[in-house]
Amino acid sequence: MVKIPHKTLERNLFRQGYGRVVGVDEVGMGCLAGPVVVCAVSFTKQFYDRSHPALAGLRDSKLLQPHQREAFARELMADRNLRYVVSVVYPREIDILNIFQSARAGMRRAIARVRPKDARANAIVLVDGPHRIAGIAHQQIPIVKGDRKIFAIACASIIAKVYRDNMMTRYAKRFPGYGFEQHKGYGTPLHRARLATLGPCPLHRRSFRGVR
Repeated sequence: MVKIPHKTLERNLFRQGYGRVVGVDEVGMGCLAGPVVVCAVSFTKQFYDRSHPALAGLRDSKLLQPHQREAFARELMADRNLRYVVSVVYPREIDILNIFQSARAGMRRAIARVRPKDARANAIVLVDGPHRIAGIAHQQIPIVKGDRKIFAIACASIIAKVYRDNMMTRYAKRFPGYGFEQHKGYGTPLHRARLATLGPCPLHRRSFRGVR
């Protein structure tokens, strides 16, 4: 049985006096090609005070079908009680910084842009994974498998996944032959076979073993 992410942590944080809860997640870390996409979603207490029937069943993006992710993303992005920012980390930056540090840089950029304009709106950041994000002023809670446990992080994972998948579908027209519209840059047998035949394109991460 699939476990649905809960909202208990966020509601407790609002009761403690936080004005905003920010969920952060990234997609595309393990790909051979394409960017890492980070999403930061900032929620108000008003969002959590309301019921959202259209979001029933929302969970980690990896556990959803594409049409489900797209429907949830549309619903989230239309809600006035949340703000979201997407940060894109391109292969050149990944090759320079390494995959972990480049994803962290994307997280810092997304959080900086999604933070409330009102400095009095005390915010806390919920991060997917075991590590805190260095270089941000907000309090934060790292949560292992947070995209499967925490609603705010699951929302960030869905928006990031839909955004990146759409990017890779567009890239498939610019760099035909690799099948990006199918595997989205992951190291599938099809992708590896096309890479062996065609060689890397500008979208490939040259520092990754499967490309190098």
